[in-house]
Amino acid sequence: MAGMTTFVLVPGFWLGGWAWRPVTDTLRAHGHDVYPLSLTGLGDRAHLARTDTDLDTHVTDVLNLLTYEDLHDVVLVGHSYAGSVVTVAADRMPERVSRLVYVDTGPLPDGATQQDFAADQAATPDADGLLPPPDWAALAADVSTVDDAAVARLTALSVGHPAATATTPIRLTGAWEPLPRLGILSSFTADQVRAMAANVPLMRHMAGERWQYEELPTWHWPMISRPADLARILHESTR
Repeated sequence: MAGMTTFVLVPGFWLGGWAWRPVTDTLRAHGHDVYPLSLTGLGDRAHLARTDTDLDTHVTDVLNLLTYEDLHDVVLVGHSYAGSVVTVAADRMPERVSRLVYVDTGPLPDGATQQDFAADQAATPDADGLLPPPDWAALAADVSTVDDAAVARLTALSVGHPAATATTPIRLTGAWEPLPRLGILSSFTADQVRAMAANVPLMRHMAGERWQYEELPTWHWPMISRPADLARILHESTR
């Protein structure tokens, strides 16, 4: 199909591929090929969680999808924690990736961990080695675009996130760096991100000529709060 793009959508902490459903449906209606991925231990793969499920496990999830579905020229979309997942996956298989999209997140540098960036997501894990989901109702209390049905769905389908993913160091060779990148910003403006990239070592990869930015002001989960706008940005980025 003319103009068709292959998207792989990777969610962040606690979520599975289900969280992308409205975005997936809209992109498919535009003729795109879309793969919303549940990482090991999350979503429909929650039963596979183990204490040794780490970042490398999740990177392998993405690489296996690209390999076994024979995907090429892929737009890899990572939300939150999955920004690290898609960066490492692209570094290991850059020949399969055409672009990286970061949804309210960005690439961390080599050697960093998710815990370095988000200490609040590195709380004490439970007996199964999982970080429990947040109180979605409290987080959404001041978000007018998130209704009770969305909160109920988040509460019902979110699961504990494998804690080892937050402490696994990111290992990058630099092979990902030539790829173009789109940052979809919900928590900060583009000017704020550029300023942080210049001053915060963990965010040093967030600026440069390979970046484009689109601001989508909302809470940290735009696939829930503004899915139509998120899908529009992704679709328009393919033109």
